[in-house]
Amino acid sequence: MKTTTPHWMRLLATTTLALGVSASAYAQDKATQLHNRATAAMCANCHGTDGRTIEGSAIPSLVGMPKDYMVLQMKAFKDGSRPATVMHQITKGLTDAQIDTIANHYASIKR
Repeated sequence: MKTTTPHWMRLLATTTLALGVSASAYAQDKATQLHNRATAAMCANCHGTDGRTIEGSAIPSLVGMPKDYMVLQMKAFKDGSRPATVMHQITKGLTDAQIDTIANHYASIKR
């Protein structure tokens, strides 16, 4: 005798699998966002919470800065071609991936 799975059981199994995959992707996305925010948090000491400095500050706000511009500037600090007080020391400790993560983070926040 051949046994067949009822339609509703197949639908339930498919839905459960889809929800599991969706929840996993959501959790991974949230973990990536948290990692990116934590990596960028080192900038808060000088550039303010979420990259927002106070009005009139000599230190620029990072929030909303274009990613490509920020990467270019951070690499210039790192290789010494852009003068700085402390940025050349900070950026020397960053990998290109970390620089990219930080630039992505601040570029993604609206001013």
